[in-house]
Amino acid sequence: MSKTTIAQRLAVTGALPQLRSQSVQPIHIGFLAPLSGKLQSWGQPGLEGCLLWQDRINRAGGLRIRGQRHRVEILARDSAGGPGQTRAATQDLLDQDIKLLLTLGGEDLRAAQDLLHEAGLLCSTLLPSDLSPDMPYLIAPAEPHPIYNVTGVAWMARHRPEIRRMALCSQTDRLGLPSLASYRAACEVEGIAITGEVLYDLDSADPETIVAQMLNGRPDALCWCTSPSPLVHALTQAAYAHGFTGQILSCTADGYDKLLAQTSPEFMEGFLFQFPDFDDPALSETGFFFNQPADFYREYTARFPGQWSAVSWEYPAILDLWHGAVEEADSTDPVSVLAAMKHGRQEHAFGPAQWWGADLFGIDNALVSDWPVVEIRDGKARIAGFEPLLDWLAQHAPVLQRHMGDLEQLWHQRA
Repeated sequence: MSKTTIAQRLAVTGALPQLRSQSVQPIHIGFLAPLSGKLQSWGQPGLEGCLLWQDRINRAGGLRIRGQRHRVEILARDSAGGPGQTRAATQDLLDQDIKLLLTLGGEDLRAAQDLLHEAGLLCSTLLPSDLSPDMPYLIAPAEPHPIYNVTGVAWMARHRPEIRRMALCSQTDRLGLPSLASYRAACEVEGIAITGEVLYDLDSADPETIVAQMLNGRPDALCWCTSPSPLVHALTQAAYAHGFTGQILSCTADGYDKLLAQTSPEFMEGFLFQFPDFDDPALSETGFFFNQPADFYREYTARFPGQWSAVSWEYPAILDLWHGAVEEADSTDPVSVLAAMKHGRQEHAFGPAQWWGADLFGIDNALVSDWPVVEIRDGKARIAGFEPLLDWLAQHAPVLQRHMGDLEQLWHQRA
């Protein structure tokens, strides 16, 4: 596959010649994720990133297929209203002949899985735990959640070996339980004792009670697993109020600047999570996203102040991969596009990658690469290092598989 898409060349050159004709028929791409409610932070910022991607593609003249350019239109629908609304939204998007559906995954995807399977539509999820052989056109090409969470524990074990005891908390849904399994596996591999686990229902979670229970075991570290962003903030503030002075780990730390103001820079120093800001110097040489991740970050934060999050780049990264595959296949047909995606050398946002997943998900439809461990230093998130996730999986996949099985999160258990 060509590693340079039309959008990337536009960013480098500033202008591109138009082809002789542009089709009046736009290419529709569906976006189905929470745009309201408690999980909005995993949907709305991603939609905003997609709108930047859409605008860049259209400024370049559109998507090129068979000698014509087509404008791209992102059709967004909110999945926060429950299974009925999600199914209705999915059917509405299918009726509008979308060529790709971007989803957060989890419960949203489950509600519409039969519709997508029948349609044979290429669909993406941010949760590889959604993958199964029953959905051959479902892919996870941006975020291998939650398996990358093991890298934070692995990095911590090497750099902070004095941390030997950790307490975990997790919501009991298809986002939370796989994450809990990953942290359990990582702690087992590193010989870190789990002093307690607090499982909570997202609708009734009380951060003060959760943190108090976690502290009962006198842990060296507290881990929020993949708690939603508002709860990450509330849990962190509760730990600060309790006078906790140990290590904190979390999958995400969106809006960490607000946490610095709500707690203190000293308290937040060394906070570990998994998602960098894209102006990070460690990304300056990457070939991802128009070859200019810092420019994307600046454009995003200027257009959507205060909205940057873990998902702001992930949905656009999927679109960029899809775009390159469409140009190679010269088609939006899902079979052809997926074959083009898997052809040749694979690249992820964070470097060379491999399609993986059969051991856990029954199918190699997750694109896995090294993953960054991010640390707050002097009030700014900075990449502390890139951990070799594929190497970890090669050594410890059976441990992860066992913990996934204990929580009934393996693909055949969910099926």
